[in-house]
Amino acid sequence: MTEPQGAGTGEGSTQRLPVVERGTEPAPHEHEPGGADPHEHETGGADPYEGGRAGRFWSARRVPAGIVALLLLLLAGAFLYDVVAVRAGRSALGWRRDLARELAERPVDDTWVLVGAGVAAALGLWLLLLALTPGLRRVLPMRRTHPDVRAGLHRDAAATVLRDRAMEVAGVQSARVRMRRRRARVRALSHFRELDDVRADLGGALDDAVRGLGLARPPAVSLRVTRPGRKG
Repeated sequence: MTEPQGAGTGEGSTQRLPVVERGTEPAPHEHEPGGADPHEHETGGADPYEGGRAGRFWSARRVPAGIVALLLLLLAGAFLYDVVAVRAGRSALGWRRDLARELAERPVDDTWVLVGAGVAAALGLWLLLLALTPGLRRVLPMRRTHPDVRAGLHRDAAATVLRDRAMEVAGVQSARVRMRRRRARVRALSHFRELDDVRADLGGALDDAVRGLGLARPPAVSLRVTRPGRKG
């Protein structure tokens, strides 16, 4: 994943696309199929590629796939070994004879049959959920400015950027940021200045920082500014 350049600096935006002043006409190349509209980039409008959609990154699911493959391999190997042993003139293993007898004699409404069916159904639903959902919830997709390039920003990196920007505001003693897909919760302590002034300056700085992250879906900022508690 790539992070936007300058994300950890004190600048208010990391956008590098040309900005068109209000009342002027954009240059012709800015409306070409391969270019991005600067107004859409500033306001978070539709992306010129894929209808503005920048989907989440899909996880490889290596651990669940490896576990399922290993279990299937062990089960198939055990059955194959027993079948080969029977074909070679040996008697079937005890566990396979017991399993065949239980499946033939135990009624369908038996408690253990229902429990086994429930466990199998739960595992199947879990595997389907893993197969149909993207995963990688901690990677936030960034706005696409090129059809062949995708970038993502880790939540911790985005939270660090917002925290650094919050610490640059006069009057902020400490800040804590919790980044989610839809919302960024910021809790700041102010040791001087009026809380309303600090809150206003901090809100503006955080809004600029969120836009500067270049995320496809900028999260809403939930801000809370308080005084530090008294010691002792």
